[in-house]
Amino acid sequence: MQKAVVRGLTGLAAGVFLFIGVSAWSASATPAGEEKKFEIYIDKNAAGNHFIPSGWMGDYGDLKFNDQAQGAAAGNTAIKITYTAKKSQGQGWAGIYWQSAQNNWGTKDTGFDLSGFNKLIFKAKGEKGGEVVTLAKVGGITNNASTGEKLAFADTASVEIGPMRLTKDWQEYSINLVDKDLSYINGGFCIIFNADQAGGEQTIYLDDVYFTYDATLKKEEAATNFPFYVYADAGSLDNHFIPSGWMPNAATGKDIKFDQNWKNLPFSGDTCIRIEYKDISGNKWSGIYWQNPPNNWGTVPKKGYNLQGANKLTFWARGDKGGEIINEFKVGGISNGDYPDSDSSSIVSVQLTNEWKKYEIDLRGKDLSYIIGGFCWATNLEVNDPNGIVFYLDDIKFEKE
Repeated sequence: MQKAVVRGLTGLAAGVFLFIGVSAWSASATPAGEEKKFEIYIDKNAAGNHFIPSGWMGDYGDLKFNDQAQGAAAGNTAIKITYTAKKSQGQGWAGIYWQSAQNNWGTKDTGFDLSGFNKLIFKAKGEKGGEVVTLAKVGGITNNASTGEKLAFADTASVEIGPMRLTKDWQEYSINLVDKDLSYINGGFCIIFNADQAGGEQTIYLDDVYFTYDATLKKEEAATNFPFYVYADAGSLDNHFIPSGWMPNAATGKDIKFDQNWKNLPFSGDTCIRIEYKDISGNKWSGIYWQNPPNNWGTVPKKGYNLQGANKLTFWARGDKGGEIINEFKVGGISNGDYPDSDSSSIVSVQLTNEWKKYEIDLRGKDLSYIIGGFCWATNLEVNDPNGIVFYLDDIKFEKE
């Protein structure tokens, strides 16, 4: 593990640090009046840069990356990222991790001890304005994505903000790290895009990405505002949870056609969700969980939403023909792994009509302190047309009366 080195020192102070070598940050390490910095990106090939943008994820083929673009917020260069949103790997999202060593997904002991810092700052803008960054993140490389097992060299923190709608002018953003355990950080910075929120190809710029210490910064207290949406509209920044938990296995991808950008006769707004289900794989049943983060079956720590205070989840649904039966609509209930949902509630044997109708899952008396499975549906064709069904969902949200 590497210790953080304070940058931005000049003259004799810089020489002292070069002589000593790698050293942990301390409050007295930087002269008074100078900002304490641990840089990720200042300029192309800047001597103080740390971490490598090697952790490409999701639809990585949809990303174009240039770290020597013109028009910097400061200095000579900026980072330019174009996201085409074409879903080239079929994921519907894409992202990049800046890692402490090339392609280090928690298998190498190269992380930094950033314990002396409490804030990450970055500047961002869109090429046209209106571009959406779904998440910006520090840490979070903690578990093997395939097995769910904790990594040998896992990040000690995972903190994120977003989504953010950018302007065409440079704006400063920050991630509050007060009271977070930064003793081992391999994933120094991460940025993630979602195809539905992007709504098509978009280009963004990043600059001046660095850790710092702000003596005036206070710990953020989590607060949930209601209504808390699972789905409002396809591109809505109010959406939470990702429809990633396709069940019962990977073959379900053959059985379900899922479109959350369906524009024909939504209940409200511009879009709704259209789901077509046929039992091509022979699994006999199928369903989808909306999860946080994607594909979290209780294996990712500290990712559940605290939805205490909500007393119901409401949604609107209709069948394509009418008479379609959904065996279960559900909140929570992911019980695998070390970090399961804190509770669950459902309604069963719901027969849809061909007109929009409001449904409600009663959450009174439920422990909603940790919810990773925000919404779920499941059904089979034994109770439906054996040739398959089509149904629609819209306006899915947690409410507090």
